[in-house]
Amino acid sequence: MSTPKPIDKISGVETTGHEWDGITELNKPLPQWWLWVLYACIVWAIGYWIVYPAWPGIHCYTRGLWGYSQRQTVNDSIVAAHAAQGKFYDAVAKSDLATIQKTPDLLTFTNAGGRIAFATNCASCHGRGAQGGIGYPNLSDDDWLWGGKLDDIAKTLTIGIRGPNPDTRTSQMPRFGLDKLLEPTQINAAAEYVLSLSNSSHDAEAAGRGKQLFADNCAACHGSDGKGKQDVGSPNLTDAIWLYGGRKEDIVRSIETGRGGVMPTWGGRLDPVTIKMLAVYVHSLGGGQ
Repeated sequence: MSTPKPIDKISGVETTGHEWDGITELNKPLPQWWLWVLYACIVWAIGYWIVYPAWPGIHCYTRGLWGYSQRQTVNDSIVAAHAAQGKFYDAVAKSDLATIQKTPDLLTFTNAGGRIAFATNCASCHGRGAQGGIGYPNLSDDDWLWGGKLDDIAKTLTIGIRGPNPDTRTSQMPRFGLDKLLEPTQINAAAEYVLSLSNSSHDAEAAGRGKQLFADNCAACHGSDGKGKQDVGSPNLTDAIWLYGGRKEDIVRSIETGRGGVMPTWGGRLDPVTIKMLAVYVHSLGGGQ
């Protein structure tokens, strides 16, 4: 015959007989409903392991009786989305950029696709709002090194700038300082003259000496008036838009090192329809010519 367990004086509940440092353990089993829920969850888990993919292996995983694949579900959704958008993709593929811009429904679709493609491929350098930064052009203004017309933008996207494509856009400013083409005093005078072109604060006496230096070394690309030439990708030096900064020290460094960034060649990496979408979207940001 079992010995009855002692009763806790405070709660009136039978104890397990275990005691530690004056603390006794009450004998209060889990509620039946809680246990049944636990058992049901165990049964559900076993069923899930059998029906769905669950256990990883060395080279694969258990497929489950139903052979369900989340990856296949996503792929099917993508295929369905492409099928629904197929007529627009086909229209973009068959239309030139000017036609896309003049067709409201097609333009809306193209801009939406271009915005997504820009966020995925271009925003890391040009910024989410295409505002650019030091060394990365602002695509929402009207200052373009290689032209801001639709065809110009599409070409730049396709062949890149200083990239591996044989037809890539290439402009190479001499490294007047690193290659000892000009002395530091000459570079300083040329920088002062460049500052004067945009009516920035400058040393008039040094700028006077820099004028001839500019004519001899810079005008062939930037033009005698300093307004640049889009056919060779040289920037306009008379406005307040600077790719690498407009302070004197920035201009001096540009003259010394030549700068020269690289834009990826997207042709071959992106399909022609996506490049069209990007060109139309970038052109729509406000700076397209």
